[in-house]
Amino acid sequence: MVENLVIIGSGPAGYTAAIYAGRANLKPLVFEGFQAGGIPGGQLMTTTEVENFPGFPEGIQGPELMHRTRAQAERWGAEIITEDVVSVDLSKRPFAIKSETLEVQAHSIIIATGATAKRLNLPGEEEFWNKGISACAICDGTIPLFRNAELAIIGGGDTAAEEAVYLTKYGSRVHMLVRRDQMRASKAMQDRVLRHSKIKVHWNTAPLAVYGDEVIKGVKIQNTQSGEVSELPIRGLFYAVGHTPNTSLFKGQIALDEVGYIITAGKSVETNIEGVFAAGDVQDHEYRQAVTAAGTGCMAALLAERWLSAQGLLKEEHQAAPQTEQAPAKPPAEKTQPQTSVLAPANFSLDDTFFEGGYALRKLYHESSKLIMVKYTAPQCGPCHMLKPILHTVSSEFEGKFHAVDIDIEAEPEMAEATGVTGTPTVMFFKHKEMVERLVGVKSKKDYQAIILKHL
Repeated sequence: MVENLVIIGSGPAGYTAAIYAGRANLKPLVFEGFQAGGIPGGQLMTTTEVENFPGFPEGIQGPELMHRTRAQAERWGAEIITEDVVSVDLSKRPFAIKSETLEVQAHSIIIATGATAKRLNLPGEEEFWNKGISACAICDGTIPLFRNAELAIIGGGDTAAEEAVYLTKYGSRVHMLVRRDQMRASKAMQDRVLRHSKIKVHWNTAPLAVYGDEVIKGVKIQNTQSGEVSELPIRGLFYAVGHTPNTSLFKGQIALDEVGYIITAGKSVETNIEGVFAAGDVQDHEYRQAVTAAGTGCMAALLAERWLSAQGLLKEEHQAAPQTEQAPAKPPAEKTQPQTSVLAPANFSLDDTFFEGGYALRKLYHESSKLIMVKYTAPQCGPCHMLKPILHTVSSEFEGKFHAVDIDIEAEPEMAEATGVTGTPTVMFFKHKEMVERLVGVKSKKDYQAIILKHL
Protein backbone atom coordinates (compact mmCIF):
# COMPACT_ATOMS: atom_id res chain seq x y z
CA MET A 1 0.00 0.00 0.00
CA VAL A 2 1.23 3.49 -0.85
CA GLU A 3 1.15 5.84 2.13
CA ASN A 4 -0.72 9.14 1.88
CA LEU A 5 2.07 10.96 3.68
CA VAL A 6 5.44 10.12 5.18
CA ILE A 7 6.99 12.57 7.64
CA ILE A 8 10.77 12.35 7.94
CA GLY A 9 11.90 13.85 11.24
CA SER A 10 10.32 14.86 14.51
CA GLY A 11 10.62 17.80 16.89
CA PRO A 12 7.94 20.50 17.01
CA ALA A 13 7.75 20.60 13.19
CA GLY A 14 7.46 16.87 12.54
CA TYR A 15 5.17 16.07 15.45
CA THR A 16 2.86 19.03 14.73
CA ALA A 17 2.64 17.99 11.08
CA ALA A 18 1.68 14.52 12.30
CA ILE A 19 -1.06 15.93 14.54
CA TYR A 20 -2.65 17.91 11.70
CA ALA A 21 -2.25 15.10 9.19
CA GLY A 22 -3.75 12.63 11.63
CA ARG A 23 -6.75 14.86 12.24
CA ALA A 24 -7.21 15.07 8.47
CA ASN A 25 -7.48 11.24 8.34
CA LEU A 26 -4.21 10.89 6.42
CA LYS A 27 -2.80 8.36 8.95
CA PRO A 28 0.75 9.67 8.49
CA LEU A 29 3.79 7.45 8.87
CA VAL A 30 6.50 9.23 10.86
CA PHE A 31 10.17 8.26 10.85
CA GLU A 32 11.18 10.22 13.94
CA GLY A 33 14.86 9.29 13.59
CA PHE A 34 17.23 7.62 15.99
CA GLN A 35 20.82 8.90 15.85
CA ALA A 36 21.32 10.63 12.50
CA GLY A 37 21.21 14.40 12.97
CA GLY A 38 20.42 14.30 16.67
CA ILE A 39 17.77 12.41 18.63
CA PRO A 40 14.00 11.94 18.31
CA GLY A 41 12.28 15.08 19.51
CA GLY A 42 14.94 17.37 18.09
CA GLN A 43 16.87 20.11 19.83
CA LEU A 44 14.21 20.64 22.50
CA MET A 45 15.23 17.28 23.93
CA THR A 46 18.49 18.92 25.01
CA THR A 47 17.02 22.10 26.50
CA THR A 48 15.73 22.86 29.97
CA GLU A 49 13.01 25.42 30.61
CA VAL A 50 11.06 26.55 27.54
CA GLU A 51 9.56 29.88 28.59
CA ASN A 52 8.28 31.25 25.28
CA PHE A 53 6.01 28.48 23.98
CA PRO A 54 2.38 29.72 24.08
CA GLY A 55 0.13 28.12 26.65
CA PHE A 56 2.73 27.47 29.35
CA PRO A 57 2.93 30.62 31.50
CA GLU A 58 5.10 28.85 34.08
CA GLY A 59 7.33 27.39 31.36
CA ILE A 60 7.80 23.72 30.47
CA GLN A 61 10.81 21.46 30.15
CA GLY A 62 11.84 20.85 26.55
CA PRO A 63 11.75 17.02 26.73
CA GLU A 64 8.32 17.10 28.39
CA LEU A 65 6.95 19.39 25.67
CA MET A 66 8.16 17.01 22.98
CA HIS A 67 6.86 13.90 24.77
CA ARG A 68 3.43 15.51 25.07
CA THR A 69 3.42 16.62 21.42
CA ARG A 70 4.49 13.15 20.29
CA ALA A 71 1.72 11.57 22.37
CA GLN A 72 -0.80 13.94 20.78
CA ALA A 73 0.33 12.86 17.30
CA GLU A 74 -0.13 9.19 18.24
CA ARG A 75 -3.52 9.98 19.73
CA TRP A 76 -4.65 11.17 16.28
CA GLY A 77 -3.46 8.06 14.47
CA ALA A 78 0.12 8.82 13.48
CA GLU A 79 2.32 5.73 13.27
CA ILE A 80 5.73 6.66 14.69
CA ILE A 81 8.84 4.62 13.90
CA THR A 82 12.05 5.27 15.83
CA GLU A 83 14.48 4.68 12.98
CA ASP A 84 16.72 6.76 10.74
CA VAL A 85 15.79 7.08 7.08
CA VAL A 86 18.82 5.93 5.08
CA SER A 87 17.67 6.83 1.56
CA VAL A 88 14.94 8.75 -0.27
CA ASP A 89 14.20 8.62 -3.99
CA LEU A 90 12.34 11.70 -5.19
CA SER A 91 12.92 10.97 -8.89
CA LYS A 92 9.87 8.73 -9.29
CA ARG A 93 6.30 8.58 -8.06
CA PRO A 94 5.25 7.36 -5.65
CA PHE A 95 8.32 8.44 -3.71
CA ALA A 96 10.47 5.69 -2.16
CA ILE A 97 11.65 5.94 1.45
CA LYS A 98 13.96 3.41 3.06
CA SER A 99 14.82 3.14 6.74
CA GLU A 100 17.03 0.65 8.52
CA THR A 101 14.33 -2.04 8.44
CA LEU A 102 11.51 -0.72 6.22
CA GLU A 103 10.94 0.27 2.62
CA VAL A 104 7.78 2.27 1.94
CA GLN A 105 6.24 4.34 -0.82
CA ALA A 106 4.39 7.62 -0.36
CA HIS A 107 2.44 10.08 -2.49
CA SER A 108 3.69 13.01 -0.40
CA ILE A 109 6.53 13.75 2.01
CA ILE A 110 7.15 16.31 4.74
CA ILE A 111 10.82 16.84 5.55
CA ALA A 112 11.36 17.90 9.17
CA THR A 113 14.89 16.65 9.79
CA GLY A 114 16.03 19.80 11.61
CA ALA A 115 19.64 20.78 12.15
CA THR A 116 22.62 19.46 14.12
CA ALA A 117 24.86 21.35 16.53
CA LYS A 118 28.18 22.29 14.93
CA ARG A 119 31.61 21.32 16.18
CA LEU A 120 34.62 23.62 15.95
CA ASN A 121 37.31 21.00 15.12
CA LEU A 122 39.79 22.69 17.44
CA PRO A 123 43.17 21.07 18.05
CA GLY A 124 42.62 18.65 20.95
CA GLU A 125 38.85 18.56 20.44
CA GLU A 126 38.63 14.92 19.37
CA GLU A 127 40.96 13.81 22.18
CA PHE A 128 38.89 15.46 24.90
CA TRP A 129 35.38 15.00 23.49
CA ASN A 130 33.27 13.57 26.33
CA LYS A 131 36.30 14.16 28.57
CA GLY A 132 35.38 17.71 29.41
CA ILE A 133 34.07 18.91 26.02
CA SER A 134 30.37 18.68 25.18
CA ALA A 135 27.84 20.15 22.75
CA CYS A 136 25.04 19.81 25.29
CA ALA A 137 25.36 21.57 28.64
CA ILE A 138 21.87 20.44 29.59
CA CYS A 139 22.81 16.78 29.06
CA ASP A 140 26.23 16.78 30.69
CA GLY A 141 26.32 19.74 33.09
CA THR A 142 25.41 17.59 36.08
CA ILE A 143 28.37 15.19 35.90
CA PRO A 144 30.83 15.33 38.83
CA LEU A 145 33.70 16.55 36.63
CA PHE A 146 31.99 19.94 36.35
CA ARG A 147 30.89 20.38 39.97
CA ASN A 148 32.36 23.50 41.59
CA ALA A 149 34.69 23.91 38.60
CA GLU A 150 35.55 26.74 36.20
CA LEU A 151 33.55 26.16 33.00
CA ALA A 152 33.37 27.88 29.62
CA ILE A 153 30.78 28.04 26.86
CA ILE A 154 31.43 29.20 23.31
CA GLY A 155 28.70 31.22 21.59
CA GLY A 156 26.61 34.34 21.88
CA GLY A 157 23.10 33.27 20.92
CA ASP A 158 20.07 32.23 22.94
CA THR A 159 21.29 28.66 23.32
CA ALA A 160 24.67 29.79 24.66
CA ALA A 161 23.02 32.22 27.06
CA GLU A 162 20.52 29.65 28.34
CA GLU A 163 23.20 27.03 28.84
CA ALA A 164 25.54 29.49 30.56
CA VAL A 165 22.84 30.25 33.14
CA TYR A 166 22.11 26.54 33.54
CA LEU A 167 25.78 25.73 34.18
CA THR A 168 25.94 28.19 37.08
CA LYS A 169 23.98 25.64 39.12
CA TYR A 170 26.98 23.32 39.02
CA GLY A 171 30.17 25.24 38.16
CA SER A 172 31.93 27.75 40.40
CA ARG A 173 32.18 30.20 37.49
CA VAL A 174 31.08 30.21 33.86
CA HIS A 175 33.12 31.97 31.18
CA MET A 176 31.18 32.91 28.05
CA LEU A 177 33.41 33.29 24.98
CA VAL A 178 31.81 35.66 22.46
CA ARG A 179 33.60 36.30 19.17
CA ARG A 180 32.17 39.78 18.66
CA ASP A 181 31.58 42.79 20.92
CA GLN A 182 27.89 41.96 21.28
CA MET A 183 25.63 38.93 21.72
CA ARG A 184 23.03 37.60 19.30
CA ALA A 185 20.79 36.38 22.11
CA SER A 186 17.41 37.94 22.85
CA LYS A 187 17.41 40.98 25.13
CA ALA A 188 15.82 38.96 27.93
CA MET A 189 18.55 36.32 27.79
CA GLN A 190 21.30 38.93 27.51
CA ASP A 191 20.03 40.65 30.64
CA ARG A 192 19.95 37.35 32.49
CA VAL A 193 23.56 36.59 31.54
CA LEU A 194 25.02 40.06 32.16
CA ARG A 195 23.38 40.36 35.58
CA HIS A 196 24.50 36.94 36.78
CA SER A 197 27.30 37.10 39.34
CA LYS A 198 28.77 33.74 38.30
CA ILE A 199 29.02 34.48 34.55
CA LYS A 200 31.92 36.37 33.01
CA VAL A 201 31.57 37.37 29.35
CA HIS A 202 34.80 37.51 27.32
CA TRP A 203 34.08 39.83 24.40
CA ASN A 204 35.98 39.64 21.08
CA THR A 205 37.32 36.22 22.04
CA ALA A 206 37.91 33.16 19.86
CA PRO A 207 39.06 29.69 20.98
CA LEU A 208 42.26 28.35 19.40
CA ALA A 209 42.84 24.94 21.01
CA VAL A 210 42.10 22.83 24.06
CA TYR A 211 44.61 21.09 26.28
CA GLY A 212 44.73 18.69 29.21
CA ASP A 213 45.87 15.21 30.20
CA GLU A 214 43.20 12.59 30.95
CA VAL A 215 40.53 15.31 30.89
CA ILE A 216 40.45 18.87 29.64
CA LYS A 217 42.41 21.39 31.71
CA GLY A 218 41.98 24.57 29.69
CA VAL A 219 41.43 26.38 26.41
CA LYS A 220 43.76 28.69 24.51
CA ILE A 221 41.95 31.86 23.49
CA GLN A 222 42.76 34.86 21.31
CA ASN A 223 41.48 38.42 21.41
CA THR A 224 40.11 39.03 17.92
CA GLN A 225 41.03 42.73 18.04
CA SER A 226 44.49 42.79 19.64
CA GLY A 227 45.59 39.32 18.58
CA GLU A 228 46.75 38.55 22.13
CA VAL A 229 46.82 34.82 22.96
CA SER A 230 46.23 33.55 26.51
CA GLU A 231 45.19 30.43 28.37
CA LEU A 232 41.94 30.02 30.29
CA PRO A 233 42.11 27.18 32.87
CA ILE A 234 38.79 25.32 32.89
CA ARG A 235 37.47 21.82 33.54
CA GLY A 236 34.57 21.92 31.10
CA LEU A 237 34.01 23.41 27.63
CA PHE A 238 30.60 23.56 25.98
CA TYR A 239 29.76 24.43 22.36
CA ALA A 240 26.77 26.54 21.33
CA VAL A 241 27.96 27.81 17.95
CA GLY A 242 25.11 27.21 15.58
CA HIS A 243 23.77 24.33 13.55
CA THR A 244 24.08 22.56 10.21
CA PRO A 245 20.85 21.54 8.41
CA ASN A 246 20.30 17.79 8.16
CA THR A 247 19.83 17.59 4.39
CA SER A 248 22.48 15.12 3.24
CA LEU A 249 19.71 12.66 2.24
CA PHE A 250 18.32 15.18 -0.25
CA LYS A 251 21.42 16.62 -1.92
CA GLY A 252 21.07 16.48 -5.69
CA GLN A 253 17.35 15.76 -5.42
CA ILE A 254 15.86 18.97 -4.04
CA ALA A 255 16.76 22.65 -4.18
CA LEU A 256 19.11 23.69 -1.34
CA ASP A 257 20.73 27.05 -0.61
CA GLU A 258 24.49 27.53 -0.39
CA VAL A 259 24.53 26.50 3.29
CA GLY A 260 22.37 23.41 2.77
CA TYR A 261 18.94 24.58 3.95
CA ILE A 262 15.96 23.48 1.85
CA ILE A 263 14.62 26.31 -0.31
CA THR A 264 10.88 26.84 0.00
CA ALA A 265 8.60 29.00 -2.12
CA GLY A 266 8.14 32.46 -0.63
CA LYS A 267 6.29 32.26 2.68
CA SER A 268 5.08 28.76 1.85
CA VAL A 269 6.71 25.47 2.84
CA GLU A 270 6.48 24.03 -0.67
CA THR A 271 9.72 22.81 -2.20
CA ASN A 272 10.61 22.70 -5.89
CA ILE A 273 9.16 19.16 -6.06
CA GLU A 274 5.38 18.85 -6.05
CA GLY A 275 4.13 16.86 -3.10
CA VAL A 276 7.28 17.45 -1.03
CA PHE A 277 7.18 20.00 1.78
CA ALA A 278 9.78 21.16 4.31
CA ALA A 279 9.11 22.31 7.87
CA GLY A 280 11.12 23.50 10.84
CA ASP A 281 14.81 24.29 11.10
CA VAL A 282 15.68 22.32 7.98
CA GLN A 283 14.28 25.25 5.97
CA ASP A 284 14.44 28.09 8.52
CA HIS A 285 17.83 29.68 9.18
CA GLU A 286 16.32 32.94 10.45
CA TYR A 287 13.88 32.34 13.30
CA ARG A 288 14.64 28.78 14.46
CA GLN A 289 12.09 28.81 17.28
CA ALA A 290 9.95 25.95 18.56
CA VAL A 291 6.75 27.88 17.87
CA THR A 292 7.72 28.79 14.29
CA ALA A 293 8.78 25.19 13.65
CA ALA A 294 5.40 24.00 14.90
CA GLY A 295 3.71 26.57 12.66
CA THR A 296 5.49 25.35 9.55
CA GLY A 297 4.64 21.78 10.51
CA CYS A 298 0.98 22.78 10.53
CA MET A 299 1.37 24.52 7.16
CA ALA A 300 3.08 21.50 5.62
CA ALA A 301 0.33 19.12 6.72
CA LEU A 302 -2.44 21.39 5.43
CA LEU A 303 -0.71 21.83 2.08
CA ALA A 304 -0.04 18.09 1.80
CA GLU A 305 -3.73 17.34 2.34
CA ARG A 306 -4.77 19.93 -0.28
CA TRP A 307 -2.22 18.64 -2.77
CA LEU A 308 -3.27 15.01 -2.31
CA SER A 309 -6.93 15.97 -2.77
CA ALA A 310 -6.22 18.02 -5.90
CA GLN A 311 -4.28 15.12 -7.40
CA GLY A 312 -6.99 12.59 -6.56
CA LEU A 313 -4.52 10.60 -4.47
CA LEU A 314 -6.01 11.07 -1.02
CA LYS A 315 -7.21 7.90 0.69
CA GLU A 316 -8.82 8.79 3.99
CA GLU A 317 -8.10 6.54 6.95
CA HIS A 318 -11.05 7.11 9.27
CA GLN A 319 -10.66 6.43 12.96
CA ALA A 320 -12.75 6.71 16.07
CA ALA A 321 -12.43 10.05 17.83
CA PRO A 322 -9.80 9.60 20.57
CA GLN A 323 -10.71 10.10 24.19
CA THR A 324 -8.91 12.87 26.08
CA GLU A 325 -7.98 10.55 28.94
CA GLN A 326 -6.04 8.31 26.56
CA ALA A 327 -3.28 10.88 26.18
CA PRO A 328 -0.49 10.00 28.60
CA ALA A 329 0.13 12.56 31.32
CA LYS A 330 3.78 11.53 31.56
CA PRO A 331 6.44 10.92 28.92
CA PRO A 332 6.30 7.40 27.45
CA ALA A 333 9.69 6.65 29.00
CA GLU A 334 8.20 6.96 32.48
CA LYS A 335 5.50 4.39 31.68
CA THR A 336 8.10 1.76 30.86
CA GLN A 337 9.69 1.99 34.33
CA PRO A 338 9.88 -1.62 35.58
CA GLN A 339 7.41 -2.44 38.31
CA THR A 340 9.99 -4.79 39.88
CA SER A 341 12.44 -1.99 40.69
CA VAL A 342 14.05 -2.36 44.10
CA LEU A 343 13.91 1.01 45.80
CA ALA A 344 14.57 0.14 49.44
CA PRO A 345 17.31 -1.94 51.08
CA ALA A 346 14.66 -3.99 52.89
CA ASN A 347 13.40 -5.30 49.55
CA PHE A 348 16.80 -6.19 48.13
CA SER A 349 17.11 -9.62 46.51
CA LEU A 350 19.75 -11.05 44.19
CA ASP A 351 16.94 -12.80 42.32
CA ASP A 352 15.54 -9.51 40.98
CA THR A 353 16.49 -7.97 37.63
CA PHE A 354 15.67 -4.27 38.00
CA PHE A 355 17.21 -1.99 40.63
CA GLU A 356 17.68 1.70 41.37
CA GLY A 357 20.33 3.59 43.30
CA GLY A 358 23.80 3.25 44.69
CA TYR A 359 22.88 0.87 47.53
CA ALA A 360 21.72 -1.76 45.04
CA LEU A 361 24.75 -1.28 42.81
CA ARG A 362 27.20 -1.73 45.69
CA LYS A 363 25.42 -4.88 46.90
CA LEU A 364 25.28 -6.40 43.42
CA TYR A 365 28.89 -5.49 42.68
CA HIS A 366 30.13 -7.40 45.74
CA GLU A 367 27.59 -10.21 46.01
CA SER A 368 26.32 -11.17 42.54
CA SER A 369 28.06 -13.28 39.92
CA LYS A 370 25.65 -12.15 37.18
CA LEU A 371 26.34 -9.48 34.55
CA ILE A 372 25.37 -6.01 35.84
CA MET A 373 24.23 -3.26 33.45
CA VAL A 374 24.38 0.21 35.02
CA LYS A 375 22.69 3.19 33.37
CA TYR A 376 23.92 6.63 34.52
CA THR A 377 21.45 9.39 33.61
CA ALA A 378 20.43 12.93 34.58
CA PRO A 379 16.83 14.19 34.97
CA GLN A 380 17.14 16.98 32.36
CA CYS A 381 18.99 14.87 29.78
CA GLY A 382 16.84 14.34 26.66
CA PRO A 383 18.89 11.41 25.32
CA CYS A 384 18.56 9.76 28.73
CA HIS A 385 14.77 9.82 28.43
CA MET A 386 15.08 8.34 24.96
CA LEU A 387 17.30 5.54 26.26
CA LYS A 388 14.93 4.39 29.01
CA PRO A 389 12.40 2.49 26.85
CA ILE A 390 15.19 1.00 24.71
CA LEU A 391 17.01 -0.46 27.71
CA HIS A 392 13.80 -1.59 29.40
CA THR A 393 12.86 -3.55 26.26
CA VAL A 394 16.29 -5.13 26.13
CA SER A 395 16.34 -5.85 29.87
CA SER A 396 12.93 -7.52 29.74
CA GLU A 397 14.26 -9.98 27.14
CA PHE A 398 16.90 -11.15 29.61
CA GLU A 399 14.90 -10.87 32.82
CA GLY A 400 16.31 -13.07 35.55
CA LYS A 401 19.60 -13.62 33.71
CA PHE A 402 21.35 -10.37 34.64
CA HIS A 403 20.87 -7.17 36.67
CA ALA A 404 19.93 -3.68 35.45
CA VAL A 405 20.60 -0.69 37.71
CA ASP A 406 19.52 2.94 37.24
CA ILE A 407 21.74 5.65 38.76
CA ASP A 408 20.56 9.27 38.84
CA ILE A 409 23.87 11.19 38.82
CA GLU A 410 22.22 14.36 40.09
CA ALA A 411 20.87 12.58 43.14
CA GLU A 412 24.01 10.46 43.63
CA PRO A 413 26.97 12.30 42.08
CA GLU A 414 29.43 10.22 44.09
CA MET A 415 28.42 7.11 42.14
CA ALA A 416 29.19 8.80 38.83
CA GLU A 417 32.47 10.15 40.16
CA ALA A 418 33.57 6.75 41.44
CA THR A 419 33.16 5.17 38.00
CA GLY A 420 34.49 8.11 35.97
CA VAL A 421 31.28 9.11 34.19
CA THR A 422 32.05 12.08 31.91
CA GLY A 423 28.85 12.29 29.86
CA THR A 424 25.21 11.22 29.93
CA PRO A 425 23.77 8.81 29.22
CA THR A 426 26.53 6.34 30.04
CA VAL A 427 25.93 2.59 30.24
CA MET A 428 28.52 0.37 31.91
CA PHE A 429 28.61 -3.40 32.22
CA PHE A 430 30.28 -5.11 35.18
CA LYS A 431 31.04 -8.77 35.86
CA HIS A 432 33.11 -10.31 38.64
CA LYS A 433 33.96 -6.81 39.95
CA GLU A 434 35.38 -5.68 36.61
CA MET A 435 33.99 -3.25 34.05
CA VAL A 436 33.75 -5.21 30.79
CA GLU A 437 32.01 -2.67 28.52
CA ARG A 438 31.28 1.07 28.48
CA LEU A 439 28.99 2.94 26.06
CA VAL A 440 28.46 6.72 26.05
CA GLY A 441 25.38 8.14 24.36
CA VAL A 442 22.36 6.32 22.93
CA LYS A 443 23.08 3.17 20.94
CA SER A 444 20.77 0.82 19.08
CA LYS A 445 18.90 -1.99 20.79
CA LYS A 446 21.02 -4.59 19.01
CA ASP A 447 24.21 -3.05 20.44
CA TYR A 448 23.02 -3.57 24.01
CA GLN A 449 21.66 -7.03 23.17
CA ALA A 450 25.01 -8.07 21.71
CA ILE A 451 26.93 -7.00 24.81
CA ILE A 452 24.55 -8.82 27.16
CA LEU A 453 24.73 -12.01 25.10
CA LYS A 454 28.51 -11.78 24.97
CA HIS A 455 28.89 -11.68 28.75
CA LEU A 456 26.01 -13.83 30.01
